Amino acid sequence: MAVTRPQLIPAENRYQSPMDALPHEAHCYDMELRQESRTPERPLVSVVDDDESVRESLPDLLGEFGFAARAFSSAEEFLASDCVDQTRCLILDVAMPGMSGPELQRELKLRRREIPIVFITGQREETVRPQVLEQGAIACLFKPFSDTALLEAINSALHPK
Repeated sequence: MAVTRPQLIPAENRYQSPMDALPHEAHCYDMELRQESRTPERPLVSVVDDDESVRESLPDLLGEFGFAARAFSSAEEFLASDCVDQTRCLILDVAMPGMSGPELQRELKLRRREIPIVFITGQREETVRPQVLEQGAIACLFKPFSDTALLEAINSALHPK
């Protein structure tokens, strides 16, 4: 497209930029095309944790990382949601009232839902980590964990080697 020089319009005596000379619809259409083709849909990372502060902070952090995020207060709430099939990575607390994280892991296997899981736990019990990793979890992070450790675990879940 040739660039036109700005010109004064005598009748209104106002400045007209080259963008003003283009039909408005073409400009908006072009912007919509660029927005549609710019990036694919962001992967959904679901967080299941009974701790409200985790449910409030992790989705914000995940959004900063570029992921879509949903938080659930229990395994049962996650299973009842419409997000199970869309979830590409699950950040899952080990110990929760009702169904525990490892129990949800088993339930998802029974339902044939292969969702990569990153466990998080405040328990320093050394038996938990090997058990969940043996059952297929990508990682088990001890609270508090760094943003970098979480991002590395999620990337490992989404892009297995």
